[in-house]
Amino acid sequence: MLTTPLRNLALITFLGSIFFWSACGDTFRPVVIPNPPTPPDPSNAHLAFAITSNGPFNPGALMLFDVSGDTTLGIGNVGRGPSHVTLVPPGATRIIVADTLEDTVSSISSSGLGSPATVSLPAGSAPVFVHTTQSGVVYVANSGPAPPSPSQPPSVAVINTTTNTVTGIIPLTLPNPVSLAQTPDTRKLYVASQGNLPSVGGVTSINTVDRTTTVIADPSGIINAPISAMARSDSARVYVLNQGNGNLAVIDSAPDATLDTLVPGTTVSVGAGADFMLYDSHLNRLYLTNAALGTLTVVNVAQDPPSVLATLNLPAGPTPSCPQGCSSVAALPNGTRAYVMTLQLSGSTVTPVVTVLNPLNNSIVHTISLPPVALSANCTSTRYRISTAVAADSSRVYVGNCDAGSITVLRTSDDTLVLNLPAPVSAASPVKLNISSASQSGTQTTYAYALASGPGLQAGMSIAITPPPGVSPGPDEGSFTISGLAPGTFTVLNPSGVSAALNDTGVATPLQNPVFVLAGP
Repeated sequence: MLTTPLRNLALITFLGSIFFWSACGDTFRPVVIPNPPTPPDPSNAHLAFAITSNGPFNPGALMLFDVSGDTTLGIGNVGRGPSHVTLVPPGATRIIVADTLEDTVSSISSSGLGSPATVSLPAGSAPVFVHTTQSGVVYVANSGPAPPSPSQPPSVAVINTTTNTVTGIIPLTLPNPVSLAQTPDTRKLYVASQGNLPSVGGVTSINTVDRTTTVIADPSGIINAPISAMARSDSARVYVLNQGNGNLAVIDSAPDATLDTLVPGTTVSVGAGADFMLYDSHLNRLYLTNAALGTLTVVNVAQDPPSVLATLNLPAGPTPSCPQGCSSVAALPNGTRAYVMTLQLSGSTVTPVVTVLNPLNNSIVHTISLPPVALSANCTSTRYRISTAVAADSSRVYVGNCDAGSITVLRTSDDTLVLNLPAPVSAASPVKLNISSASQSGTQTTYAYALASGPGLQAGMSIAITPPPGVSPGPDEGSFTISGLAPGTFTVLNPSGVSAALNDTGVATPLQNPVFVLAGP
């Protein structure tokens, strides 16, 4: 214990120190750690978009979603056969849609879904992919008509998004371009061309300043029918996934003497039939899927050569009979989850399956099976039969299901299906049904039916059910919205119950087909 003189000495020393600090111009203050109030939900400011196809003869649509409210804010028109969509930086001021079937691009203000500006391309262009990292400029990959009618050769169109005018057409020597990747520093644009047999395609580099083109040399045959291209966040590497052999090609895109050459020593391959690639800039990795084999490969691209972190057999298994576009991947910006979407085909039905991945250890957390739906003839040639997007605040995952005619919304906090947002009403012929029976479970009525005509049912369709002639309507007749589907049955919300009447007829209004979803700002 300190004696009284020592305590006085300690007090004098402490007070002297304060005077000394004050004399030096510094003020001693206690450190206070603030406890700020909980900030408002940032998702209130976030949006998501989806484009839908309305068959070959009618304009498609663009849907705008409110992330926070899980509601559809508006629906706007686009051209016939929309196939891909992108946002123009900075601030995602405009939405650009490739309208494949009418050789146009729809340019829409992202602040609202008013009338789009239509940018016309040369006849026969068949735009299939839109992309940019530049302000006020967007690039459009034009596949041109299928051989043997090459009236319009493949090309890349350059569009000024301020004036909505075409400022250049860059011819390509490689057929069937399917993907674009512009480096974040905007210097280079890379075009992945699938090719047409016996051609195996390749990659073209475009200088965005003088618009000169160079076909990247590939003496070793690494590139074979490329399906996707992605640029690394530092602009030094571009990755190309090849469907023909499953190889991952690496292009040196850094501004030095080795620019636009294949990086040697790359050995990553995920098998022939590889069909989707996602670059996660937050973790600097690639997710590569092969739906035919039912696999997901996670690749670290922080160095050369890329290294495989994990190869996972998806719980959904392989889907070798799927025409195309049967897998997709979305990664949360906060790095906590990745979502792998696959489609399982069985007879005339398709079941979307979501595999949730933990990127920290590349383990599968769980699997979510979404309700099965009938196969739609409108989706057989769609490149993105299933597509995904994540909200900017990591709170939601959006799954665009072409066959279902709806956008599935998943809440990421507990990986729960929140709801299905139906696509706009289609101009297709109505679906007609012969209904044989109805059964009640709680507030829901399930009907057994046989298809009389039309393309089949989709969740979200409006359906009118009527009794046979001369029979009074019962509680199971009327107008409803289809909330669930199973082989040979559909379910609606109907608290009124059912009657004993059988042999009803049903007429359902078709929905458009979602072909691509995109996260907004």
